[in-house]
Amino acid sequence: MAKLVPVTCRSLGPKTPVEPPSQLEYLIKVSPTVFRYRNYRFYFFSREEPRMHVHVESPDGEAKFWLEPGIELALSKGLKAVELTELRRIVEERQNEIKDHWRRHFGG
Repeated sequence: MAKLVPVTCRSLGPKTPVEPPSQLEYLIKVSPTVFRYRNYRFYFFSREEPRMHVHVESPDGEAKFWLEPGIELALSKGLKAVELTELRRIVEERQNEIKDHWRRHFGG
């Protein structure tokens, strides 16, 4: 059971004990999933740089693609070239959806 921590909450009043967010709730907020494709998860990581990008992870590895000024592989680990080519194609095809999600999540 999580320890209740006194915090100020507008709706509850000052120093009302509330339960801190679970690790899962925290991860959902800071790394929301944009979509899934096969065994790949496309997501953002909120506590990172402001340049628009998307992360991709799978059981075999991970990658990060810049979305602006153009689609470009920023980094990858554990994924084969053929996978990266396919992932880049998916990012290109769904870039408007990804950018819309980015704007809703980060604002602007």
